[in-house]
Amino acid sequence: MKSHSVRMSRQTSKPKPKPTVTIVGPGRLGQALAIALQASGYSIQSLVARRATQARKAVALLAGSPGRVDAALPILPLGISDLSKLPPSDLILIATPDDPIEETANRLAIYGHGKGRAVFHTSGALSSVVLAPLARAGFHTGSLHPLVSVSEPRSGAAALRGAFYCLEGDRAALRMARLIVKDLGGKSFSIRPESKALYHAAAVMASPHLVALFDLATEMLASCGVNKKSARQILLPLVESTLNNLGAMTSEQALTGTFARGDVATARRHLDALSGKQLAEALEIYKLLGLRSVELAKKRGLDAKLLRHMKELLTLRA
Repeated sequence: MKSHSVRMSRQTSKPKPKPTVTIVGPGRLGQALAIALQASGYSIQSLVARRATQARKAVALLAGSPGRVDAALPILPLGISDLSKLPPSDLILIATPDDPIEETANRLAIYGHGKGRAVFHTSGALSSVVLAPLARAGFHTGSLHPLVSVSEPRSGAAALRGAFYCLEGDRAALRMARLIVKDLGGKSFSIRPESKALYHAAAVMASPHLVALFDLATEMLASCGVNKKSARQILLPLVESTLNNLGAMTSEQALTGTFARGDVATARRHLDALSGKQLAEALEIYKLLGLRSVELAKKRGLDAKLLRHMKELLTLRA
C-alpha cells in the first residue's frame, strides 16, 4: 500500500508553473523576449508602451506566435500612464532604452507591491542600482542583458535561444534570472555592478562597431568603382570566414593578412591610398586597428624587426 501511495502522488504531481510576465517597452528586444518566453511556457500578462497603440501592435504580433499557455488570459496593451492597471505579475521586464529606465522604476514603485515579485531591466550598461525605488518597495531587482543582436522580433526570438546572458542583481533575482536563461536554452554569467559600463562597451565594440567598420569597408571598396550593394556581397564572405576562424582559434591565430605577415611595404601602400581628405576617417581607424594587429602579430611570434617597422610606420605617419 505504501508503494502504491507513492506512485499515485507521482502521477498527480504537477510541475511548478512558470512566472507570469509583464513587459514594459515592447520594442524589438521586448517583443523578441515576449515571443521567446511565451514559447517557453511563460504567460505574458501585459505589454506596456509609451503609447497604448504601440502595445496593441506588439500584442497582435504575440497573438500569432506559438506557445500560449492560457488562452483565456487576456494580454493587456497598456500605455505607460496606465501602470496603475497592471495585473500583479510575478516578473516585470523593463526593456525600454536606457534613459527611461529610472523614470519607469519610479512609476512602477508607486503602484506596485513587490513581495515575492521581481523586476529586471535589459540594459547592458546600467546595473540594478537604477531600480532602487523598486527594491525599496519590496521587489527583487536585477539586470538581464542578452548578448545578442536583435534587429527584428521574430528572428530575435530565435537568436535568444542559446545566447549568453549577462546577469546582475540581488540573490533572489539572480536565482530567477538563471532559471529564465535555462528555460530559454541560454548560458549565463554574472559581473559586478560597477563593471556594467565596461562590459557593455566591449559588447558595442564586438557588434555595433563591427557593423560600422563593415560599412566603412564597403565605402572604401565603393571608392574603387564597385557599387555599394556589390561591395557588401563581396566583403560578407570575408567577414564570415573571419568569424569562423575566431570561433575555432585565438585572436592571434585568427589574424591573417598584412600585419600577420609583417608586410611593411604593403601597409605603406595602404596608408598612401588612404591619404586623401575624403578617407581621413578611414585612415585614422586603419592606423589604430593596425597598432592592435601589431600586438597580435607579436603574440604570433612575428620577427621583432618587422614589428618595429610596422609600429613606426603607423605612429610616425602624418
